[in-house]
Amino acid sequence: MAGTLESLVFKPVQELAMDCKVLPERYIHKCPDEAFYVDPPVIDIPVIDLNLIQFPSASADQVLETLRTSLSSCGCFQVIGHGMTSSFLDQVHSIGRDFFALPLEKKLECSRSAEDIEGYGNESMQSEHRILDWADRLYLTTNPEDQRKFQFWPQNPENFREILQEYTNKLILLNKVVLKAMSRSLNLKEDCFLDQCGENTDMITGFNYYPPCPRPDLTLGGKEHADGSAITFLLQDNEVGGLQVLKDDQWFSVPTVPNALLINVGDQVEIMSNGIFKSPLHRVVTNSERERLTVAVFCSPDSSRYIEPAEELISETSPRLYKKIKNYLQIYSENQQQGKRAIKAAKI
Repeated sequence: MAGTLESLVFKPVQELAMDCKVLPERYIHKCPDEAFYVDPPVIDIPVIDLNLIQFPSASADQVLETLRTSLSSCGCFQVIGHGMTSSFLDQVHSIGRDFFALPLEKKLECSRSAEDIEGYGNESMQSEHRILDWADRLYLTTNPEDQRKFQFWPQNPENFREILQEYTNKLILLNKVVLKAMSRSLNLKEDCFLDQCGENTDMITGFNYYPPCPRPDLTLGGKEHADGSAITFLLQDNEVGGLQVLKDDQWFSVPTVPNALLINVGDQVEIMSNGIFKSPLHRVVTNSERERLTVAVFCSPDSSRYIEPAEELISETSPRLYKKIKNYLQIYSENQQQGKRAIKAAKI
């Protein structure tokens, strides 16, 4: 649903930030446990080269063990050897930056409806009572192809559609490689997780824009949450950090590795792994001086497919922890609106 300046149903944070000296009430966390601007320690996340695990070998086994350990403890890792050049990843970043640099009336041509997350908008469109994120977003269904809603895809920059389609095609292949590696790291047949997800993975791509914020100590660019996906690919901002992950009840900053993608487990792979892999809680802090842009791609099974813990991971000493379930993203959305963790609803 295209918007106009006259029919604007939300206030873009980008516009708000231009002359904002005092943070609006709806963005303020009243009783934060800690000041968000305090830099926590940097978490040690392994950087895994996919080229090292394509074929069975002693070195591949060692890398897979590192993968298993990381996903069991903090639920994420950095990946290189993914087949994408730094210049191409820069282009993916650039189409997002170029979109958010457009005049407001141009961005509104892609605006979402209040009932949908797809298109250009922010939290203020759907939430009347929750504390809002200091962020604007452009969310697009990118796979399957027949579910793409091109009315929400920007026509400017001119190469937006071409670059995003190419990025999607590359991630479809990468998603299969990563799911196979995750299965192998648990000594499962390599297609175990992939078979549950199916060949035609649902993919939603989110361009997340975080403008400079006058009070980073009082608000968040993304409030604490876990992802409802199977796995999430995040292309971070090479210049400005902000992502934090919770591990052992402590917040850690996530480093940016040039030319790497950050991959984190979503709730659905936690279910498939019977809780061995952790879907981590994470959040985004803001910056008082610099804007930040990231690109997140959420990969999930088709909503008609059932997912459940792999039978090989269930035993007397490791009982089944989760139900057999389908259309998890709907359950996730319903619980998220109530401020609850959806994965608790999937537990036995």
